[in-house]
Amino acid sequence: MLPEAPARRQKGARASFRPSWAALSLALSPVLVAPAQAQSVEAQIGVASEYVGKGLGKSAGDPSVNASLEASHGAFYGSVFVSTAKLSQGSDAEIVTALGWRPKAAGVAFDLSVVNRDLPGTRSGVDANYWEYQADAARKFGRVSGRLRVNYTPDGFAATREAWWIEAQAATALGPRAKASAAFGVRSADGGADYNAWNLGVKYNLTERWAADLRWYDTDSHDLGDNYDGRLVGALSFNF
Repeated sequence: MLPEAPARRQKGARASFRPSWAALSLALSPVLVAPAQAQSVEAQIGVASEYVGKGLGKSAGDPSVNASLEASHGAFYGSVFVSTAKLSQGSDAEIVTALGWRPKAAGVAFDLSVVNRDLPGTRSGVDANYWEYQADAARKFGRVSGRLRVNYTPDGFAATREAWWIEAQAATALGPRAKASAAFGVRSADGGADYNAWNLGVKYNLTERWAADLRWYDTDSHDLGDNYDGRLVGALSFNF
């Protein structure tokens, strides 16, 4: 989400949007707190030359470290993703927690989720915890895999209010270990910046557990700040 200047709000005006971490923890407990009961548990740790989200640099050009955990039972899952970050509002990390459902119908794989984003370290007075509602639809067309993502937040980070992120992605195998992919996204936000973003890169499975990714990210709005500039990002990940 964009690091916008905070808007003044009356005390208590956003109580209906502020999440209850106790309730969220309770919802996640069947799949994350008690993974032994889950059908599948997956974890990953990684490092990248820069943390990028929705096409924008989010670690001020510095390397980032990340980790994720997902537990699923049938088509339902819960996940947590954590990465170091460095935003102008003081944020030094981002925590993304999600509950989702992955049904299939008519050859299309869907991923429907409710997502909470929290940015620890954000300076006092800036709204740094918000909800997103996301829907993915993916399908294979011969050797090409396509995915459409629609992400909506009713009240986003800092001064950003209602916002949409719509992204189309295509990927194809280059061999038994390599896959090339490209994506184009459109961002529109009330109280934030509107921009287009894209990326193109290759992911290579070094072993069954180690993978490397080299990717170019760019936007059409370089005049909005350094985090909108083009950047080449390398990443290395280990899957448990």
